[in-house]
Amino acid sequence: QVQLVESGGGLVQAGGSLRLSCTASGRTFNIGAMNMAWFRQAPGKEREFASAISRSGATTAYSDSVKGRFTISRDNLKNTVWLQMNSLKPEDTAVYYCAADYSVTIGRTRSDYNYWGQGTQVTVSS
Repeated sequence: QVQLVESGGGLVQAGGSLRLSCTASGRTFNIGAMNMAWFRQAPGKEREFASAISRSGATTAYSDSVKGRFTISRDNLKNTVWLQMNSLKPEDTAVYYCAADYSVTIGRTRSDYNYWGQGTQVTVSS
C-alpha cells in the first residue's frame, strides 16, 4: 500500500505563488518506480489533470491551463513530489490531489492512477 499526503495549500492573492508537497509512505513501495501526478477539482467540476512526472523525473507533462506557470519536480530519496505554482489565477482555486501509479508511462486521466491523497485546498483571491 502507498499513502500520499499533500501539504502547502492555502489562500493567496492573484499573481502570487504556492508550493505544494506530496510525501509518499508505506510498508512496501518504491517511489522510484512510480509515476506521480497532480490533479485538481474545483467546486462543482470534475477532477482534472494538472501535471505529471515520470519515475526518474526526466519526463513531465502539463495541462494547457497550467503550462508555463506550474512546475512539477520530485526527489525520490525524500519520497516527495512538489508542484510549484506561480502567477496564480482565481480559476486555479481547487482542491489539489496527489496521485501515483506503477504504470510504465505517465498518464493524464484519473484511471491512470491507483493511489490518491486526501487533497489540499488552494484558494486564489482576485
